[in-house]
Amino acid sequence: MKTNYLVALAVGGLLFAGIAPAQEKKIKRSDLPPAVEKTVAVQSAGATIRGFSSEVEKGQTLYEVELTVNGHSKDISMAADGSIVEVEEQVALDSLAAEVKAGLQAKAGKGKILKVESITKKNKLVAYEARVDTDGKKSEVQVGPDGKPLDHEE
Repeated sequence: MKTNYLVALAVGGLLFAGIAPAQEKKIKRSDLPPAVEKTVAVQSAGATIRGFSSEVEKGQTLYEVELTVNGHSKDISMAADGSIVEVEEQVALDSLAAEVKAGLQAKAGKGKILKVESITKKNKLVAYEARVDTDGKKSEVQVGPDGKPLDHEE
């Protein structure tokens, strides 16, 4: 019986490790591949660089630069070849269309929306993501560009 319990724990641990989210690793600008450095130089013009990180997602190493542009946050993820994979940019809740605000608030429930970001992939707006505080517990919710629930998270 004890052996079965240990095997179950080991298998459970392996399954959990297999679905764990990718871990971002803080890096220095000097650690960026040359193509990524080139993209960063162009994208960060007029912005303040807050930091860099890398992570492996679906077997691909992605590099992220965290920027502050005109007082709001903008995070850009790039492939090793310097191509932009995703842009997350802070937007004002009041600037969103009514259906997007309503969709985010519906998903947030009784929680308070703290920050909203647009998510762009391949130069196309794919979602809005809001950070929510519900009784001190932080979470994130997403809706599509039309304010409707997504089939899958971006």
